[in-house]
Amino acid sequence: MVEHQEQTRAAYDGVVELYASMFANRLETQPFARNMIGTFAELVRGTGIPRAADVGCGPGHLTAMLHDLGLDAFGLDLSPAMIDHARQAHPALRFDEARMEALPVEDGALGGVLAHYSMIHTPPGELPALLAEQVRVLAPGGLLLVSFFATDGPEPVRFDHKVTPAYSWPVDQFAELLAGAGLVTVARLIHDPASERGFLDAHLLARLP
Repeated sequence: MVEHQEQTRAAYDGVVELYASMFANRLETQPFARNMIGTFAELVRGTGIPRAADVGCGPGHLTAMLHDLGLDAFGLDLSPAMIDHARQAHPALRFDEARMEALPVEDGALGGVLAHYSMIHTPPGELPALLAEQVRVLAPGGLLLVSFFATDGPEPVRFDHKVTPAYSWPVDQFAELLAGAGLVTVARLIHDPASERGFLDAHLLARLP
């Protein structure tokens, strides 16, 4: 786990400004993803625990969006350079360096966790442990929204992401992993436009009973 994380951290440290310029306003042209995040925020508010973590927050644009949607949101990311950028771009919000499998959050403290394409670099064998950690920090009734690249094949597909190697997932198989972590999938959205690699965009919204 450590080796691929070091590779991922170094890769994102090296593209902070370019990445931020490409993605900071990208949801303005992605209505499906934008509205799925809005639904997530509304449901988290409804839990009575509006505290939410944006794990793999990158430059912090979605953390700020969650804040604007009424959540007590904070961002966590493996890349210290991304965290530095997020703090400068959004000085009123909290951002901390952290690994997704060891979140600096107490048990059952959150109403929501957003993982927007932040699990895509995790090798398939390590994903169950990662999901278990997201479940650990959720309160009963809390929600996880995870977005990823989807494939129609029977198994995850490793591909050369522009930053560092990543994986696309069969949606049903990813949903099974959520169930194995103790989550109940309450909504799924799979849509075009596909990426240039031929993958669809997938969003799974799951609740902890």
